Amino acid sequence: MSEPIETFPNPEPSRDYEIVIRCPEFTSLCPKTGLPDFGEIRITYVPDARCIELKAFKYYLVGFRDRGVFYERLTNQILDDLVTACAPRRMVVVGDFSVRGGITTTVTARYQRSAPELPASAPRQG
Repeated sequence: MSEPIETFPNPEPSRDYEIVIRCPEFTSLCPKTGLPDFGEIRITYVPDARCIELKAFKYYLVGFRDRGVFYERLTNQILDDLVTACAPRRMVVVGDFSVRGGITTTVTARYQRSAPELPASAPRQG
């Protein structure tokens, strides 16, 4: 099991701004061979009320070193866990994995919080 992802209050919650996190030395295990996989994980997000605490996030990522997981599942799991932890306005997670057998793989997973719907009785502006 991975470490929990801690957060802290966004110091500027009224403003849309991007935070970019890079982990250029990410490692996990190939679920087929048990050999190490290497790559870079990049996260770009617009926080809402909470931001990701980086030390805790580092330990969360280290938790994948001993786990056999396919790239697609891994990238989507990171996105799901981060969205659960900090409820951002928008987030993109990119897993850019190193060459293996002459093939590179990049997986991109996106989250966009949907706008709240107006009640049927609310006047619409237009």
